[in-house]
Amino acid sequence: MTKRTYRSAKGKERAKKQEKKAIILLIIAAIAVIVVAVVCGKLIFGKREPEKVVKTSIDPLTLEGAPPIDVQLLTPNEYSRPQIELDKIDGIVIHYLANPMSSAQANRNYFENLKDTHTTKASSHFVIGLEGEIIQCIPTTEIAYTSNDRNADTLSIENAHPDETGKFTEATYESLVELTGWLCWRHGLDSSDVIRHHDVTGKICPKYFVEHEDAWEQFLSDVEADIATR
Repeated sequence: MTKRTYRSAKGKERAKKQEKKAIILLIIAAIAVIVVAVVCGKLIFGKREPEKVVKTSIDPLTLEGAPPIDVQLLTPNEYSRPQIELDKIDGIVIHYLANPMSSAQANRNYFENLKDTHTTKASSHFVIGLEGEIIQCIPTTEIAYTSNDRNADTLSIENAHPDETGKFTEATYESLVELTGWLCWRHGLDSSDVIRHHDVTGKICPKYFVEHEDAWEQFLSDVEADIATR
């Protein structure tokens, strides 16, 4: 092999080594760029948490045919929402607040605050306000602390009233008829399954319907008519 041939071979070998080094450096640089990008991404955007599923409906029921309902479920606690499952639903119990001009929202908040005050055990599935607004406090699959011996198999509706007579406003009455009719329809009940708190304990509740039997009978008739339209 001549000197010229030898030098030429050595030059090609050296060139191949430099080419390999260049490729390795490029690979290392690419990996470094990827690592930096991942680290910077985490610093800028943070760790992505899995999305939480938010329930927007009233428990397993759909809202088909329901009046407008503002769902504000109470925080689970032993004083107003113990999360005890209903055995079944055999009836709807009607109540009044016994606190003239008290709003549905104020009473919902009172039930909520019992988790902190521990003054008593009380709640209701629904509260209807003076303008007919309906707030749901307890899912219809759980008991509420409102109807004594019938807590385990009934749904409860508390109602606001403007004065001591306990008579409901027209807006409250209309919402009560529609909500009661819808709940009966959803659960295969009829107006004979709708009772007063008075019918459970003898308490004068709801006052106007206890003291005016004709008004109570008219209410049941209106509920039956509502069910028939569904």
